[in-house]
Amino acid sequence: MLIYPNIDPVALSLGPIKVHWYGIMYLVGFAGAWFLSSLRCKKPYSPITKAQVSDMIFYAALGVILGGRIGYMLFYDFSNFIHAPWIIFKVWDGGMAFHGGLIGVILAISLFCRKYKCNVFDILDFIAPMVPIGLGAGRLGNFINGELWGRVTDSSIGMVFPNGGPLPRYPSQLLEFALEGVVLFLILWFISRKQRPRLFVSANFLLWYGLFRFIAEFFRQPDPQMGYMLFNWMTMGQLLSTPMIVVGLIILLYITTQKTQDKVKDNNAAIS
Repeated sequence: MLIYPNIDPVALSLGPIKVHWYGIMYLVGFAGAWFLSSLRCKKPYSPITKAQVSDMIFYAALGVILGGRIGYMLFYDFSNFIHAPWIIFKVWDGGMAFHGGLIGVILAISLFCRKYKCNVFDILDFIAPMVPIGLGAGRLGNFINGELWGRVTDSSIGMVFPNGGPLPRYPSQLLEFALEGVVLFLILWFISRKQRPRLFVSANFLLWYGLFRFIAEFFRQPDPQMGYMLFNWMTMGQLLSTPMIVVGLIILLYITTQKTQDKVKDNNAAIS
């Protein structure tokens, strides 16, 4: 059995001001996205200029925070939200949902594109490889906080979490860090190293994140207020990730079909 490190969630205390590791992880995610965006915007096919990167990250950050919080209240804590809507502002009590953050980012980037008159799909393709940095950092923050732990296990990789009861559990936060953070970043960074058809990178993000999250949910303890949503085994995370997988596959199939048709047309034109 592994030993949980018991890291203090508070990284720094300055009198009454407390800086939490979870907040630092958000800063790491945004800073990493800004740095890589600054590098990627130098490509000749970049849809934005270096001067626009900071503004884009600002819009995306608003989308993540507002969408993540609203999404959590709607997807995971709707009953409490209905009875006490003001709890949406109690961000210090925790509660952020990736799928809500994703919707928030799409809406925020749409506003950014409206301001700069650029194509929203091009910008989503541009930022997709940066997203896993924030996802990975956030999962490390979950691990430090001792939250979102996994299901009970008797395997050698189990560990006892401070708030998870006396039984060892999977460190599912680290599994999600590896899949949604490291592996997803490598996949997206590799395929976006050269110019791709519009929505190709975004579709791969939807597909691979959806698959990785679906797998990780088998090791993660379902949210106590939700339990299993379907078939006595499907969680809310899996339910929300399924449309991502389907949409990603449909977009990739469409792009592949279009490329095949274009090749046929080119061949026919060459023959004639």
